[in-house]
Amino acid sequence: MSTSAAVGVQAAPTPSALRGWQSTTAPYRASSTTRAAVQLCTTILPLGALVALMYAMLDVSYWITLALAVPAAGFLVRTFIIMHDCGHGSFVPSRRANEVIGFITGAITLTPFAQWRRDHALHHASSGDLDRRGHGDVLTLTVEEYLARSRWGRLKYRLYRHPITLFVLGPIFLLFVRHLPAAGIALTTKTKIESRATTAAIVAIVVAFALAIGWQAVLLVYGPIILIAGATGNWLFYVQHQFEDAYWEAHEGWDYAAAAIKGASYYRLPRVLEWMTGRIGLHHVHHLDPKIPNYHLRRCHDENGVLQAVTVLTIRESIRTASLKLWDAEHRRMVGFRALRSRPVAA
Repeated sequence: MSTSAAVGVQAAPTPSALRGWQSTTAPYRASSTTRAAVQLCTTILPLGALVALMYAMLDVSYWITLALAVPAAGFLVRTFIIMHDCGHGSFVPSRRANEVIGFITGAITLTPFAQWRRDHALHHASSGDLDRRGHGDVLTLTVEEYLARSRWGRLKYRLYRHPITLFVLGPIFLLFVRHLPAAGIALTTKTKIESRATTAAIVAIVVAFALAIGWQAVLLVYGPIILIAGATGNWLFYVQHQFEDAYWEAHEGWDYAAAAIKGASYYRLPRVLEWMTGRIGLHHVHHLDPKIPNYHLRRCHDENGVLQAVTVLTIRESIRTASLKLWDAEHRRMVGFRALRSRPVAA
């Protein structure tokens, strides 16, 4: 049974229903300096307070510190969403302000803002395109590609798609490898300069805190926050694109609007979690029009029926998506490795 059928939503809109979607989403693109300021205050201040409290609890009980890392990680995810909106130029009206806020929130989340913005733009431009995979997405092979691999190639893919790799080791890889300034970025662009500047700022912040409170305290306090927030972020990104009724097409048949509505889920979270994650669960709306700031996504979804006929995942339903590993082009759905038991594989 498909995930969409399991939660009883309608079939995805037809291409004709999506035609002219820009006029549907345009009224929700207007950024608000006031809304953005409130969101910054209700995110950065609680995060700072929790980090300070975690540090104070080191002398009382590290278990208390670890417990506080959970809500702190939630606010760090929310900080990342602010950076994410800045990357799309949607958080505040001013382009320069988006860049400054993005740089600062990028440093807080240990993410080089300029490089991430470039990679994420490529993700939006190619999501669901079988011929343009590899830009800020979770590596997904088709059944045929997987079966054609050698035994070692299949093992590597299985290891990569294992939950421990994606949600535990993945955040560590992103932090220490992927978020370093990429060699592939042209030296003539300002992106590489900005990426190195963010990396330098991150190093300076870490060193300053280490000199003030010690390396051990920095690791014991901020380490758990980063790891929990990273795992949460990876899970959110995974579940919003890796579900049974996902959208994958060869480039010649790929359609941007269809990829947004059919290839991005609506992750229906309890309202407190929706608030904490910056409403990124309304991912289909965001992919259709990334210029909509996070604080307008809910209203855009609720006021337009054409945006409600999508794959909806609850938390319970989302757990099942972890078993989906491959795109079955013949049946047009994501499947797990168990579906291949009767299929011949390469030697």
